[in-house]
Parts: sequence; C-alpha cells; structure tokens
Amino acid sequence: MKTTLNIDATVMARLKREAARQGRTMSEMVETALRLMLREPREREELPELPAFHSGGALVDIADRDALYQAMEGR
Repeated sequence: MKTTLNIDATVMARLKREAARQGRTMSEMVETALRLMLREPREREELPELPAFHSGGALVDIADRDALYQAMEGR
C-alpha cells in the first residue's frame, strides 16, 4: 500500500544511510521498524524469588571513620 509520510530531515538522512548500509530499501526499513514498534508485547516469564540470607549484622559502624579504617586494614 502506498502512503505519504512527513519525516524529519535528520531522521530521513539516517534512514537513507542505514538502508544503504544494510542493502535494503527505505520502505523495508520503515516497515520493519513499524512492525517492531506495533508488535504485541510478549508475556514476561515469572522470575524466581531472590534468596534471602542473614549476614549476622554489621561488624563496624560505618559512621565511625577510624573503626571503619581499622576493619578495612585488618587491625
């Protein structure tokens, strides 16, 4: 089907370059882009729940700079 579209000049220039690079027509490129944009969203698979663990609490108060440096340096 033929139709007329108004496309921004910079977008059109990029479309022409990309079509030439891929060896495709601009119509093929536009149709592919539209198909991708208009496709039905895929159902997302349910992700497994992340594991939980208990670290045993903080070893040092990170607000205490000296204690933090001592813990980092192994003193």
